[in-house]
Amino acid sequence: MSRTAATAARSRWLKLAWMIPAALLLLAAVVLAARWLRETPGAQDFLAAYPGHSALPDGAPVGIPAWVGWQHFLNSLLLLLIIRSGWMIRTRQRSIGSWTRNNKGLIRTKNQPKRMSLDLWFHLSLDVLWVLNGLVFYVLLFATGQWMRLVPTSWDIFPNAASTALQYASLDWPTESGWVSYNALQLLSYFSIVFIAAPLAILTGLRMSPSWPAKAPRLNRAFPIQAARALHFPVMIYFVLFIIVHVTLVLATGALRNLNHMYAASDGTGWTGFWFFAASVVIMVAAWVAARPIFLRPVAALTGKVGR
Repeated sequence: MSRTAATAARSRWLKLAWMIPAALLLLAAVVLAARWLRETPGAQDFLAAYPGHSALPDGAPVGIPAWVGWQHFLNSLLLLLIIRSGWMIRTRQRSIGSWTRNNKGLIRTKNQPKRMSLDLWFHLSLDVLWVLNGLVFYVLLFATGQWMRLVPTSWDIFPNAASTALQYASLDWPTESGWVSYNALQLLSYFSIVFIAAPLAILTGLRMSPSWPAKAPRLNRAFPIQAARALHFPVMIYFVLFIIVHVTLVLATGALRNLNHMYAASDGTGWTGFWFFAASVVIMVAAWVAARPIFLRPVAALTGKVGR
């Protein structure tokens, strides 16, 4: 590494180092402000009127079925690799190789297949698997009635979400009953991920992909690629922030029970869910390590020509 590059890297780390104590000070200020606010009579009346849970519709299912667990794992694995490959596309300066689709078999085109980077091929391949997994999830969600646990059906969801946020911020956290229903803030968060962020990521990603029709002037004017690029990266950041907060709260608000909900289809406090979670983490770490050119090239070569 040259002296200039080393100096630039050191400067970036120094800026990052200053962000850590600043974030801690901001967090402390938020906690103190929330604790003070909770002691005021108006806030106490508000918390009594809106404890943080919005009533579910009649007939809403109780409990989390096993299919949610394996869907959660597959979604987590694919999303982790999608974020990794997307970041590589955005930041990698030196190409690790290229991929060109074979113009034969089930998919044939008159035009010469476009060449893309190996990172982009990996990203798009993961996208396809993620979309297929998502379609299965949507079908099961509505077929089993589990959608009632994720879709707000009353306007009191918003004051209840504000109540939950105040309780979290004051570190006097709300009572969790995720097996029966999510609190209002969880419900809004999950709804935004499943029904807003995920479709938006798919739509903007499709707009930027080679699969988008180039000879569709009206469609392209209605949804310009600049708009897709402006939205796609912030959506990824939203996913990252959601994952950080989600994992933190899962582990901090009754880890064993929460992991049993997510991985063992159980409301108990045993260790079954934890061991499934631990195994899933091992698989995700192995997949992260395996997502390297030495492993990606032979896989990509099964469906196309891989170049340097």
